[in-house]
Amino acid sequence: MLKVISRSTFDLQTVLDTLVESASRLCNADHAWLFQREGESFRWVTSFGHAAEVHARLRDYFKPLKVPADRGSITGRVALEGGVVHVPDVLADPDYTWSGAQEIAGYRAALGAPLVRKGDVVGVIFVAKTAPQPFTAKQIELVTTFADQAVIAIENTRLLNELRDSLQQQTATADMLNVISRSTFDLQAVLDTLVHSAARLCAAECAFIFRLEQGAYHLAANHGFSDEYREYIRRNPIPPGRGTLVGRTALTAHTVHLPDCLADPEYMWFESQKIGGFRTMLGVPLLREGSPIGVLALTRSQVEPFSDREIGLVTTFADQAVIAIENVRLFDEVQARTRELSEALEQQTATSEVLRAISSSPGELKSVFESMLANAVRICEAKFGVLYRYDGKLFHPEALVGAPQALVEFHQKRGAFLAVPGTPLHQLWQTRNVVHTADDAGGPSSSARLGGARSHLAVPMLKDDALVGSIIIYRQEVRPFTDKQVDLVTNFASQAVIAIENTRLLNELRQRTDDLSESLEQQTATSGILSVISNSLSDTQPVFEAIVESGQRLFPGAMVIVALADGDKVKAAAVAAPDPAGVEAMRRRFPFPLTREYMHSTAILDRRIVDVPDVENAPEELAPATSWRAAIGRSRSCR
Repeated sequence: MLKVISRSTFDLQTVLDTLVESASRLCNADHAWLFQREGESFRWVTSFGHAAEVHARLRDYFKPLKVPADRGSITGRVALEGGVVHVPDVLADPDYTWSGAQEIAGYRAALGAPLVRKGDVVGVIFVAKTAPQPFTAKQIELVTTFADQAVIAIENTRLLNELRDSLQQQTATADMLNVISRSTFDLQAVLDTLVHSAARLCAAECAFIFRLEQGAYHLAANHGFSDEYREYIRRNPIPPGRGTLVGRTALTAHTVHLPDCLADPEYMWFESQKIGGFRTMLGVPLLREGSPIGVLALTRSQVEPFSDREIGLVTTFADQAVIAIENVRLFDEVQARTRELSEALEQQTATSEVLRAISSSPGELKSVFESMLANAVRICEAKFGVLYRYDGKLFHPEALVGAPQALVEFHQKRGAFLAVPGTPLHQLWQTRNVVHTADDAGGPSSSARLGGARSHLAVPMLKDDALVGSIIIYRQEVRPFTDKQVDLVTNFASQAVIAIENTRLLNELRQRTDDLSESLEQQTATSGILSVISNSLSDTQPVFEAIVESGQRLFPGAMVIVALADGDKVKAAAVAAPDPAGVEAMRRRFPFPLTREYMHSTAILDRRIVDVPDVENAPEELAPATSWRAAIGRSRSCR
């Protein structure tokens, strides 16, 4: 017996079969039975010594019956008294009432010994003889020994089964945690593995997970169900409520165990039960901070309730499902936040680049427009873009980025143009609003015809509600732009307006500065001459010299002459030129006659300013050009 026990660690039935055979043979009994405790009664487990027909009848007899702990049977009396019961003849025993079994087996003498574990009777070994012949003391002692061995075998098997179950559970848990750690980005793989493991370890035929979405529970993973049932479930999300297993589990936020859903007075989802073919159901909530976010459920097609161990295991799996879902949720949130921060940083960087272009190129709009448009195309994942200036009537293409060559050549050839009706640019011109076109295939715009553009985003450049231009970016596939991308291009359009305005103000400032500088130089020159006059009241020559020197400063590179009428001649009172040789050459041309053949003489005689931009093309009413050149030398312009 000990050898059988050691060899059959996980096969309790073999041990018990061997035990009743040995007890029957060594005690000179005709047959032996063994019962195990099941709740408050005892279940027939095995027998020895009967013909096959008798054994079958006994099996059928005991299948629906369990022996209660009372004095009506030997087994019940052993369980009730907790000790050995010896009846030489059961038919002569006034308390014996288990006549059905006695008639099938035909026994008379009976001996029952308890299987005791920690003071509790966990089973009974029963040996019997067909003759009313008492058992000896040694036989009774031997049966008692066999009972002890049976307890050892049962206890070993129980402990080993618990160890095996625990090991399986730990292995399954480790496997699940391993899957969770490996599948950070793949929640579906985790949930599929989870329902498969839960069904296998809990002897369930089917398992599924539902997740909460928009107030109802939707199928997220399943194992064992038919395609027909999965399709039915997908079409019928389950709201919280007591009429379904999933709804009740979600409503109560507690485990729900239905040993037989058809016997449950509140269960109402009979169409689902008919298609799924289940009877026993177990639902465990997936709780996050006390609130159900899903349900893990197992089913069996037969009425076979789940054990406490199995319920505990499913609860563990539910906790793991929550961990996986939460990990993915947190990861997705981090990823989304990272993407938002990356987009924000990219947009800020692009904005910074545009502002840097504006600040480093004051008055130079082309490089600013190109930088702005390039950033808009890149960040918004567009294929190409165009920036237009609007002069109040026509649109001028100022920058093109990434545009197909055919479109570039078209813009170069066309130049400034009126907005074509039916195009996004025309709609923007009419409304002064952003125009977002999801698909412009077949439209009249040149970007669609020559650039293959499908999705357009046109943003106006407005100054005090007046249109000054537009930024348009294009995609060659149908993919509308996001709100963030619209905001970015709108921001660039505002910066373009700022750049245009800054350039206008800068040019005005430069012109004003030039005017002020020229005025200051003139005032300074005048002041210098007046100073010389005041210091040379009796000598005019220093005054004349001061005049030509000031003229040289005011008109760099020019020759300056003060010529005076001297009788019928014109003489040079003072001459200044860029080089000394030029001064000498000019002095040698004086004096000359006071006639209109000479520019100086004409100014003196007519008392007016004579301004000749090009001596070669002097007006006919003036003296012949040859005489003028004789007076001014190689100069072309003179006044």
